[in-house]
Amino acid sequence: MRIIFLLLPLMLLLTPFVHAENLGELSANPYNPDSRSNPYGAGSPFKADGLNNPFSPFSPYGSPFSNQSVTNPCATDAPRLYDQRGQYRGKLSANPYDPDSTSNYYGRYGSPFSPDSIKNPFGAGNPYSPSSPTNLYGRSLRIEGR
Repeated sequence: MRIIFLLLPLMLLLTPFVHAENLGELSANPYNPDSRSNPYGAGSPFKADGLNNPFSPFSPYGSPFSNQSVTNPCATDAPRLYDQRGQYRGKLSANPYDPDSTSNYYGRYGSPFSPDSIKNPFGAGNPYSPSSPTNLYGRSLRIEGR
């Protein structure tokens, strides 16, 4: 019983640090409700905390001025991409200088020649892979914010 009372405050203190906000999926599937390509689901420009809403003051991920934004070319804390197995696939960012950005042409996750890049049609961006963002019918990459 004493152990429970000792571990409970520790668990409550660590809970905010391990929480990641689910922002949907990076997918070409317009029928998936969690996809950014679905204009009536997670990809709606009217969703208050969505990635596609550039005018919402409540969305740090869609605002072009936020450090956590997908569209800010200077953002350093952009949302992260994970595949179905939990492997890190880079940051969904417009920053061409961030080494983990999917917009960095010379980086690991943005180069069309890297096997880990979603822009490589023979690697992680293979349109026939169920976890590829270019597959119209698959479950794709999970987008997580802080």
